[in-house]
Amino acid sequence: MFANYWRFASEPEFAVKASQTKTILFCLFALPVTDNSLAQAKYPDRPMRLVVPFAPGGGADIVGRIVAQRASETLGQQVVVDNRAGGGGTMGAEIAATARPDGYTLILVSATYAISPSLYKLPYDALKDILPAGLLATGPFVIVVHPSLPARSVKELITFARSKPSAITYGSSGTGSITHLATELFCMMAGVKMIHVPYKGTGPAMTDLLGGQIQVIFGTSVSVSGHIKGGKLVPLAVTGPKRMTTLPELPTVAESGLPNYEVQTWYGIWFPRGTPREIITRWNKEINSMVSEPRLAQRFAQEGLEPAPGSPDDFVKVLNRDVERWKRVVERAAVKVD
Repeated sequence: MFANYWRFASEPEFAVKASQTKTILFCLFALPVTDNSLAQAKYPDRPMRLVVPFAPGGGADIVGRIVAQRASETLGQQVVVDNRAGGGGTMGAEIAATARPDGYTLILVSATYAISPSLYKLPYDALKDILPAGLLATGPFVIVVHPSLPARSVKELITFARSKPSAITYGSSGTGSITHLATELFCMMAGVKMIHVPYKGTGPAMTDLLGGQIQVIFGTSVSVSGHIKGGKLVPLAVTGPKRMTTLPELPTVAESGLPNYEVQTWYGIWFPRGTPREIITRWNKEINSMVSEPRLAQRFAQEGLEPAPGSPDDFVKVLNRDVERWKRVVERAAVKVD
C-alpha cells in the first residue's frame, strides 16, 4: 500500500497540484498584508475632517483654515474645517480623541489645550489618548500697559506693583486662558500681586484697557500693534525666547530683569490614539513642508506667529512641559472655572 502511495505522490500531475495548493495558501495568508499596504498607499482616498475646537474667526480658526486649504491642495482630498467650540476647547478635543483612528479625523489645538487637564475633569487623557503629528507655529505675547500707569519697562512695572500691592488690574480673555495664566506666572516669578479681570474674549478686554478701566494686558502682537503705533498703549516687553522681527525694539521679559520667564502661544495637530504611524509620519512631513513655504510663513507672520517645524516627539515635549507648568500655576493661583 505504501509503495502505491509513494508512486502516486511522485507522479507529475500530483506534484503540479501540490505546487498550486501551496501557491494558493501563500496568497491567502499574504492578502491581509497586501490589502493593508494598498490602503496606506491610497491614503487619503476621501475627504478629511479637521476639528477646530473654537468658534470661527479666532486665531485657531484662522490657522486651521490656512492648514486645511494648503493640505487639500497637496494631498488631493478636501480637508474640511469642523468648528466645535465649547468648554475651553475640550468639547472639540473629546470629539477628536474618540474618533475612529483611521487618519480621517484630526484636530488643530492651541496652547490652551495644555491648560485644560488642570481645570476640567476630562473624559479623555490629554496626553495618552492622542498621537501628535507636529507643531505648526508659535508666537509670543506683548506686555502692554495703559499710558496712565507709571511704568515704561518690566522693571518699573515690578517696582510699582511691589510698592502698591493689588493696585494694578490686568485683563485676560477669560479665567484659565493662556493670557490669564501667563500673567499669573509673571506675578509669581516677580513676587507681585495684580488683580485679574476676566473677559469673554480679547476684544472686550482691549476696549477696557484703552479706556483705562484696567492697566495691563498680555496681548498678541496682532491685537496690540495698531494701538502701540497710535500711542494709545505702551509696550514693555515680549514674552518669547527672542525678540520679534515685527517689534525688534522690544526686549524679552528675560532680558528685562526676569530671567527664565518665557511663555508662547502655539498651534499643533494631533490624531486619536491608534492612528497608523505611517499616517502620522506622512502628516508630519506635510506640516514641515507646509510651514517652510515662504507664503505660509508670511501668512503666519500676519498673525504674529513663526513657523515651528519639528518631529512629533518635539511636540510631545512641548505638551508635557506645558501641562506640568500650567498645573503648578493653576494650583498656586487657585484658579477655578465655573
